[in-house]
Amino acid sequence: QVQLVESGGGLVQAGGSLRLSCAASTSVFRRLIMGWYRQAPGKQRELVAMIVSTGVTNYGDSVRGRFTISRDNAKNMVYLQMNSLKPEDTGVYTCAATEPGGRRSWGQGTEVTVSS
Repeated sequence: QVQLVESGGGLVQAGGSLRLSCAASTSVFRRLIMGWYRQAPGKQRELVAMIVSTGVTNYGDSVRGRFTISRDNAKNMVYLQMNSLKPEDTGVYTCAATEPGGRRSWGQGTEVTVSS
């Protein structure tokens, strides 16, 4: 299992920005597919963004063009830059690491609240 610790959540006004960070404790970070998921109150968890070791990214439709995922393989870190935040972006954001064999580890999550 990969240990994941998120940070950077908080309260922000609509239109503002936040940067989430996720630190991974593993010796195989370069091999992991890293992702950010979110769960809004009363809704199912959804993929926000993912990034593979080469830097190729994929985004959920609702955040494409506003959010940017990045990773630093030397520091075992993954980031989510969130711009032009909307109230509907409110939720618990969780970092996930998927190993080549398919096993996925989850962080504890960090809460993001966007006020209108």
